[in-house]
Amino acid sequence: MHKLDIKGVFEITSTCFEDERGFFLNIYRSYEGKFLETWGSNPIVQINLSHTKTVGSIRGLHYQLDPYSEAKLVRCLKGKVWDVIVDLRQDSNTYGRWCSLELSGSKANSVFIPPGCAHGFQVLEESSELLYLHSQEWKPKYDTGIRWDDPTLSIAWPMPISQISEKDKNLPLFK
Repeated sequence: MHKLDIKGVFEITSTCFEDERGFFLNIYRSYEGKFLETWGSNPIVQINLSHTKTVGSIRGLHYQLDPYSEAKLVRCLKGKVWDVIVDLRQDSNTYGRWCSLELSGSKANSVFIPPGCAHGFQVLEESSELLYLHSQEWKPKYDTGIRWDDPTLSIAWPMPISQISEKDKNLPLFK
């Protein structure tokens, strides 16, 4: 487990067991150290799978407002993405900062994102797939985000943007 530059955000690496048949990878254990330390007693309320075809595509930066703010555990199952987390917790000493890491199926890593943080990613390999564990149910009324190109945050996306949804283009700015 590796602490990132935002309070409460951790990269979690897993051991992939491989043999001539393929591999076995444990994604989550509620009772094990690294998962227990980050996820705690949060329930797993929802599990989502995201598939993004085109390199350079961006999804995010998304989050849910209170009382449906959620913890997330995000893992890349296939391909590679550049994952971004933004701290929106006003009482946090890392408020307004962003951090990033590369998630990939070959690295067998995931990221724990605490409630109060926005999340997004840019696809680095064609047909990338992300698996999300969520601690809250999705509520459209509380679903929001921050623009990917917010000038206050100045996120240094690693490549030109090839695709982004109309919804994400029209998200509000950080300030």
